Amino acid sequence: MTTSTAAVATTPTPPLDRLRHLAADTGLIFGRCLRATLRSKTSMFFGMLQPLLFLSLFGPLLTRLDLGVDGSSWQTFVPGVLVQLALLGGSYVGLGLLVERNTGVVDRMRVTPVSPTAMLLGRALRDVVQLAAQSVLLILLGLALGLRAPLWGIVVGLAFIAVLSGALAALSHGLAMRIATPPEFAAVANTAVMPLMLLSGLLLPMSLAPDWLEGVSRAVPFRYTVDAVRDVFRGELATVTVAAGAVVTVVLAALCLLAAARLFGRTSGGGAKRR
Repeated sequence: MTTSTAAVATTPTPPLDRLRHLAADTGLIFGRCLRATLRSKTSMFFGMLQPLLFLSLFGPLLTRLDLGVDGSSWQTFVPGVLVQLALLGGSYVGLGLLVERNTGVVDRMRVTPVSPTAMLLGRALRDVVQLAAQSVLLILLGLALGLRAPLWGIVVGLAFIAVLSGALAALSHGLAMRIATPPEFAAVANTAVMPLMLLSGLLLPMSLAPDWLEGVSRAVPFRYTVDAVRDVFRGELATVTVAAGAVVTVVLAALCLLAAARLFGRTSGGGAKRR
């Protein structure tokens, strides 16, 4: 009795090998995207210039105001600008992927052995590196203008920003695979980002708001992140605010990554065919 070759079972790939392939593919996509970013000198220049101008032109206006919180005005304002950078920068990075999708680049990449997860993570990692570099420049300018914060507090604050920006960037890329055109993407992003930014107390602490507005802001997760970063910039680590901010930020990041992976994996990427 002969055994058919078609009945021979294939050996499944061990989980460790799958992780190695995922890491290698993610590094490949990250390198490609980072090189493209470094070649775009205009985008890099204006991407870093805008938050620097915002900090230098708006921050000094708050130095003589009583913001109703402990610490200096810079310890309140700089963390808010950092979270604002993560929120704005992370939310709009999907526009670049949408353009690549509509020109057929994503379709061509999908026929390669690179997994959709690696395509998503590689791009999000590039965005984290870019936003982290901008955050460091913001902090250096803040230090020159009068910010005083412990080194460990700055490092912990940057960790918050990296997690938040990576999660939002991944979600932005996921949405870019479901939205047809750049104007539609910009409309969705603007509608979502503006109220979230205002209700998070990024520019001014929500303790200055009336009770009803302060209550509404407690439903916005970014508020807990910015409050936690403000605490560590003041040298306070073992506080309920920092713990709550860490939990909310990690949970938000996990939900964003899960949603982004589902959006990225379900879509065929045929944006150019729909135009």
